[in-house]
Amino acid sequence: MTAAAWTMMLVTEILVTAVTIYFFVKVLRTPPKDEPDSYTQNDAE
Repeated sequence: MTAAAWTMMLVTEILVTAVTIYFFVKVLRTPPKDEPDSYTQNDAE
């Protein structure tokens, strides 16, 4: 492989890894949504 091919391969792999880690961390830091209380719907009965 030529030096240009190695450079392009490494840049691509690093970029894909960085984007994957960014979204993985973003998902982990997202707070969970509040679940609605199922019993409040039964109070009107």
